[in-house]
Amino acid sequence: MLNSCADRDHGGGLDAAVHRFGGTRDDWIDLSTGINAAAYPFTQPRRNAWTALPDTGACDALIHAARRFWNVPDSAAILAVPGLSAAIAQIPRLAPAGRVSKPAPTNTEHAASFAAAGWQVSDEAPTAQVIVHPNNPDGRVWTAADLTAPLRIIDESFCDVMPNRSLVAHAADSHTLVLKSFGKFWGLAGLRLGFVIGNQTHIDQLSQMLGPWPVSGPALAIGLQALSDPDWAMAHRAQLQTDATRLDQLFTAAGADVAGGTDLFRLYAVDDASAWQARLARHHIWTRIFPYSDTWLRIGPPPASAWDRGEAAL
Repeated sequence: MLNSCADRDHGGGLDAAVHRFGGTRDDWIDLSTGINAAAYPFTQPRRNAWTALPDTGACDALIHAARRFWNVPDSAAILAVPGLSAAIAQIPRLAPAGRVSKPAPTNTEHAASFAAAGWQVSDEAPTAQVIVHPNNPDGRVWTAADLTAPLRIIDESFCDVMPNRSLVAHAADSHTLVLKSFGKFWGLAGLRLGFVIGNQTHIDQLSQMLGPWPVSGPALAIGLQALSDPDWAMAHRAQLQTDATRLDQLFTAAGADVAGGTDLFRLYAVDDASAWQARLARHHIWTRIFPYSDTWLRIGPPPASAWDRGEAAL
């Protein structure tokens, strides 16, 4: 029987890498996901964040911090969700099934969710469109002129490294939803936290679909800490930019060509992506390859302690 992610191509899958190449999970560095390897240094939430149901005040405080951090228009509403995947699975139900445009190559999760809800993935007269901004895996960025369908979903999971390019101002449009990941830039994917920004009607619909208390107390508390710390964000944007440049130099010296990416992940064109992935895996460094390309390899900048291992692997 196929598992629930069989039609969705993701990074990760470290268990399979360990099984194939040996070692334990603790031996490995997973750079396949685009998650910041330098996670936000949060303070442990108070005990009642774990023992009590999340309260309205904690959620309101997080939403206020999110509005301030991303400069969300006053007329747009914000919903905190338990990871963007939960929202992506429900968004196709906000409108009658029709045609959805999803420029390829890009994240496959949106198309899988729309298809599961009875939509046809097509660029012909679409009634909805999904753009990943910047795109995964090539880093393409979009503009407001690219928003043309009656319902527009802008996935900005990786946009926190380039906040000046954000299209969040268009969330005030009644036909646009902007998605924000927390796990990528802040390196806390296991917390399962994300945000949907858009008109009040769509946000209310999604809230009803997800039910009460969708976000845990610890996620509310840690998310509030991080979104209230713009100095950390600014410093780590600069560090990620430096690390991305260093990674490009390392890979091009080893024979790869830069094919795109963002400061959270780099995309390289190589002669044989599977062979390059295996080469790095023998040093317990996990990267991402793609079912639609034999030559694309994606990898994120390693933690500060792992650069020597990467250089040795190459």
